[in-house]
Amino acid sequence: MSGPATPQALHDMLRKIQEPKGYFFNKDMDMTMPLLESLLVNKQRYGYMACPCRLALGEFEKDRDIVCPCVYREDDVKEFGACFCGLYVSQAWNEDEIPHDIVPERRPPEKLFG
Repeated sequence: MSGPATPQALHDMLRKIQEPKGYFFNKDMDMTMPLLESLLVNKQRYGYMACPCRLALGEFEKDRDIVCPCVYREDDVKEFGACFCGLYVSQAWNEDEIPHDIVPERRPPEKLFG
């Protein structure tokens, strides 16, 4: 497997890329690290980091919209301050300046089951 081999290494690498774009990892490391571990498991399993909170089909073209960061992250963070998984959040979310509401699934139903 190429790329980071541990959740901490993945965290450190992605943080440098995502924070300048306004996307921060959830400050709750008891939640963040297992999600990053699941991304690494999916990378090993499928060859790409499919969203750990959604059912991947194992076919890149069918899963393209849920390769992390998924295509829904921008709208989720803009509207709710967090992505569907809660892995990526806004700075305001991490600083408890906005409510931590449940983020609804934006993925179209026809994509959920292939």
